[in-house]
Amino acid sequence: MSNKTKELANSKADGFKGIWYMIQPTGDEYAFKYSGGLGTYPANHRPFAVYVEKVNKTYFCYGGTDENNSTLLHNVSFFDHRTKKIANPTTVLDKKTVDAHDNPVIAVDAAGHVWIFSTSHGVERPSYISKSIEPYDIDRFELVEATEMVNGEKKPFTNFSYFQVYYDDDKGFLALFSRYDTKHRRVIGYNTSKDGQHWDEWKVLGNIEGGHYQISAMSNGKIGVAFDFHPDGKGLDYRTNLYYLETSDWGKSWQTVDKHTAELPLTTRDNAALVKDFTSDKLNNYLLDIDLDENGNPLILTISSRGPQPGPRNGPRDWHFFHVDNKSKEWNSTVITSSDSNYDMGSVYAEGNGRVRIIGPTETGPQGYNPGGELAIWLSKDGGRNWKKKKQITKNSPRNHAYVRKPNHANEDFYGLWADGDGRKPSKSNIYFTTKDGKVFELPRQTKTDFFEPQRLK
Repeated sequence: MSNKTKELANSKADGFKGIWYMIQPTGDEYAFKYSGGLGTYPANHRPFAVYVEKVNKTYFCYGGTDENNSTLLHNVSFFDHRTKKIANPTTVLDKKTVDAHDNPVIAVDAAGHVWIFSTSHGVERPSYISKSIEPYDIDRFELVEATEMVNGEKKPFTNFSYFQVYYDDDKGFLALFSRYDTKHRRVIGYNTSKDGQHWDEWKVLGNIEGGHYQISAMSNGKIGVAFDFHPDGKGLDYRTNLYYLETSDWGKSWQTVDKHTAELPLTTRDNAALVKDFTSDKLNNYLLDIDLDENGNPLILTISSRGPQPGPRNGPRDWHFFHVDNKSKEWNSTVITSSDSNYDMGSVYAEGNGRVRIIGPTETGPQGYNPGGELAIWLSKDGGRNWKKKKQITKNSPRNHAYVRKPNHANEDFYGLWADGDGRKPSKSNIYFTTKDGKVFELPRQTKTDFFEPQRLK
């Protein structure tokens, strides 16, 4: 038995307990740079959930933990849309950290096997790939001894950060992820694999100044990627600008929205992929989400602020929505609303005929100026030019709700997944989901049954 095999748990979690995580104590009333129930963090991991029409189920994963929040457990479950019941989650493995940057992401292949990609935060811990033994089943997983090509040689594929994975029945997997260089810079790129085990050579998308974050989406074979950059000399807390590239040939070539083919990697801040220059306004830009509309045009959501530390002095935290005119291929932008944290992450839903939905923590929660808050649904009927808050879907909560995640191919009965947590001190963290129209369900922290009906949040 290899050391890797010992990491597999294949045990029942007997309920839904989300990981609580914090980073960088601030020494003021806000306690940490960011913190809370981060079982579906960060925005650069995706997807956390996938709807599979063939079996009418939404499979989802999250960062779980034990009663003492002493370790990060990679848990997987599913919602059966026929019975309206949730499966008791399986703990696939123990990541042996409490760092929510190591949260898992999920994919389901053409044969129905459920894949869990266990990410890492830098190079200190290994990454893992696990695959369900039986199709459409979450009871038992096996570790995949994956390899990648490095300078023409086959090497173990055991380190990846900020993983974003897409699957095509014919082409296999394409994953966007970050690699850390010797200066701890985040270099963004991608790799492909026909079978999930044998990966090709990693290819760099961007390597500008201090590095990048990226977010992505796939629709009808096109993958769109939005990214920022860290200006040299300012440190990793500063991220700014917005860039966009897309591929319609599974990564063989990358273009801007006006079909200009990019020469990769991008290495200068002024390049053809630039959507918005935030540096002239001395603003940070935080990537939230991206989707592609029915014409393949990108819809991008970000938050701007005056700095990395929490509190009113770095406000306002404006929610920027970027979209492309279908005829001119020019970028348009709108400020939808403002909230109180750089880490108030929400999701974008392209729903066709100009309808766009956002579900996110735009309303102030019980821990103001900490990540998350109360959740609201925002709607646009004209492609993102004008917005209206349709309804607030959580109220009077004891803890902030954070990081609402959109399932791939989302079904209206399971339209968003997230966790809650106290933004200023360690707390329990519960897991929730919502329907398209805003009915919120809370998943139980304790259960011994194989399947159960989720409880509607009052």
